[in-house]
Amino acid sequence: MRHFKSFAVLAAISIGLGLGALGTAAADTPTLRILTYESFTSEWGLGTAIKPAFEKECGCKLEFISVEDGAALLSRLKLEGASSKADIVLGLDTNLTAETAATGLIADHGLDLSRLDLPMAWADKQFVPFDYGWFAFVYDKTRLPNPPQSLADLAKGDAKDKIVIEDPRTSTPGLGLLMWVRKVYGDKAPDYWASLKPRILTVTKGWSEAYDMFLKGEAALVLSYTTSPSYHLIEEKKDQYAAGDFAEGNYLQIEVAAKLAHAPQPALADKFLAFMLSPGFQSAVATTNWMYPAKTPAEGLPAGFAAPLPKDKTLLFTPEEAGQGRRAWVDEWLKAMSR
Repeated sequence: MRHFKSFAVLAAISIGLGLGALGTAAADTPTLRILTYESFTSEWGLGTAIKPAFEKECGCKLEFISVEDGAALLSRLKLEGASSKADIVLGLDTNLTAETAATGLIADHGLDLSRLDLPMAWADKQFVPFDYGWFAFVYDKTRLPNPPQSLADLAKGDAKDKIVIEDPRTSTPGLGLLMWVRKVYGDKAPDYWASLKPRILTVTKGWSEAYDMFLKGEAALVLSYTTSPSYHLIEEKKDQYAAGDFAEGNYLQIEVAAKLAHAPQPALADKFLAFMLSPGFQSAVATTNWMYPAKTPAEGLPAGFAAPLPKDKTLLFTPEEAGQGRRAWVDEWLKAMSR
């Protein structure tokens, strides 16, 4: 998930690509470096919220290396390989874990993950989930009184009501939509993309740019999450935003982190992965990342937060299925979009 308040401050707050820009930590203080997406490190992002508590617990410095969106993390890992200065990668999802594991760059986590509150059992030995949510098309009820009720409706709607989506090559929401369409339409997915194309205003590299365009009124719908309206309701006291609960079901995203096999600080990386599942981290998930915590805190979700979708409305490929199909499905999407 991405953070809404990041629109105004993202560039100023994100830790950025240059590790040296932050200055040098004290020589006797070890530094844990996390490769993640940039909204995680924004002023109101989850990373910024949990940083003081983890630094106090570990007696270390926590630094973030950020890329624009989650799908770019895999490309960065492949580019840097074993020479990466990062200890942890955070922000991939299950559509990318099989391909990431195949690089040989990920280490086992060694944690007991049998008591998580995910919509599915979790047995992966390398990736640790920290939150989850469902992709959805978000709209303003005052501007779109008859919203689509299904993917089919989405393609058949008024062409004047434009849609903004994200690029599946760079964005995990964009990749999620790719999987969503493929899950529902199978080999007829290229036909669906062709039918949807007239409604698409543009394809952005990341979620923040797409959602910003939607809030500025440039599009009637934006690819986001079922939990996005919760931000507007809880933080802004605005109830005009809604997310489509589609007839075919909505595609699930589970965001994960993992320790890199060549991590310079492997013991600190292990501490952080365990910390991710603690109340100190999980209690901050709902109102910073605007997703469901992987382990529900004792106090529950905030008042007004969207209820999770039922299991029978959940669509998801296994990591292996997603990994095997991703490149071919991206190619068919590109072909349909370029016609």
